[in-house]
Amino acid sequence: MNFKTPAECGISSANIEKFIRDLEDKHLFTHNVLLAKGDDVFFEKYWAPFDEKFIHRQYSVTKSITALAVGFAVQDGLVDLDAPISRYFPEEAAAAKCELLKKQTVREMLSMRTSLVPEKWLFHWKSGKHTDRVQFYFENSTVDNKRNSGTIYNYDSSGSFVLCAMVEKVTGMSLIEYMRKKCFDKIGVSPEADCLICPGGYSWADSGLLCTARDLYLMARFTMNMGKWNGEQLLNEDFVRAATSKLTDNNPNLIYEFNTFGYGYLIWRTYDNSFFFNGMGGQLAVCVPDKDIILIYNADNQNNNLVSKKNVIDSFFKHIIRAEQNTENEAQDAASLLEYTRDLKLGTVVGAKSSPMAEKISGKTFRLDPNPMHIKWIRITFTGDEGRLDYENATGEKSITFGMGDNVFGIFPEEGYSDRVGGVRVPGNFYKTANGAAWVEDGKLGIAVQAIDKYMGRLHIQLGFKDENTVGIKMSPFAEYFFEEYDGYAAGYAE
Repeated sequence: MNFKTPAECGISSANIEKFIRDLEDKHLFTHNVLLAKGDDVFFEKYWAPFDEKFIHRQYSVTKSITALAVGFAVQDGLVDLDAPISRYFPEEAAAAKCELLKKQTVREMLSMRTSLVPEKWLFHWKSGKHTDRVQFYFENSTVDNKRNSGTIYNYDSSGSFVLCAMVEKVTGMSLIEYMRKKCFDKIGVSPEADCLICPGGYSWADSGLLCTARDLYLMARFTMNMGKWNGEQLLNEDFVRAATSKLTDNNPNLIYEFNTFGYGYLIWRTYDNSFFFNGMGGQLAVCVPDKDIILIYNADNQNNNLVSKKNVIDSFFKHIIRAEQNTENEAQDAASLLEYTRDLKLGTVVGAKSSPMAEKISGKTFRLDPNPMHIKWIRITFTGDEGRLDYENATGEKSITFGMGDNVFGIFPEEGYSDRVGGVRVPGNFYKTANGAAWVEDGKLGIAVQAIDKYMGRLHIQLGFKDENTVGIKMSPFAEYFFEEYDGYAAGYAE
């Protein structure tokens, strides 16, 4: 990986600044942007507190890496793309309620043309109803929505997990171990790159990849190189070419957006003959072969998932890919870009830092009526540019400190969320968070809690004060099966 100036890569710093300003103007919760042409990174920026060493959850980007792993397993003679998945899981498939599911092939699963609508496994796991995700896939998919596999596109996250479980079963290695052996070590992926696992031991291969932005760039570059690295063809070019092409139509509603240009092998197509890895919340690796340019973008926009990704990709194509790259005033433009991006930091609630209501309610305790969050009382206290939310819920008294118009970094006070194994609560485990707030109206305080850990997630809290003695509360989680205790409305009254 080399580092050059934008001008050295034929890109205008003024256009990069327009792109970054677009992200900021839309109040996206950006974590990093990396732009590269060929093997040269020409822009790399991390919004504080993130940096180049941060191991970032990539969510469904993991699926695209799973596709590459399947390709290597095919190349090693361990997997047949046109074999039914039941060949690799005969015992589990025997219990399937639908014969169509037993017949669907590895190739059909890679292109998201499976036969059934899958159930949400983590919901069932956390409720204690199922412990083996592969078995769950065969036994619990919705049989009243069946269709012939290989015909209709339908996003099947659990199918991607099963494909990786297949690879791990035939290789005897985890996803990361196998990919290290086949390509990660050769292309320079960091030793810290990892993948969370599911109950039962298989990698959480549809969601759990953990790696740096630079690692993701290397994976994307390897893919855009059609499986070649330093002149060596590591992965069959025909497989990678198929994986990144349009193999199935994913636009049933005829709405031509960034994500409806077709689907390959767990890889999405987009504008201008391009493809991308696509993860929940804004994890993106956009590869533009005709320009030899790659965008790596990480964020947590789970509250605005599709729209935020459209904003990022549309702006990237507008300012970086399709725009005229005028470098005539590059020295001045480069200085402007440096100055604008110098102090970028993680976003929070947009609004006023103060309100006449703050002094009236600061330090007051509000007793709450019975509510879905099981919160008995709350208290907001303001001190300078910070505030503190104290409350008592079913697991005890808790406190969240937040910045006004800025973030304060801390530990979310709810204990026992998942760690390395998805869905399994771990006593003593806490998530790191960024907590910020603002007055979105004179009498309404908005608080944003952002988990910035192995699990990314958001908790939005609105406290609307009718007067200094009456509060209405709304709590909204945007996370993958945590913050669930904080979901609903409540009414409260000052003591």
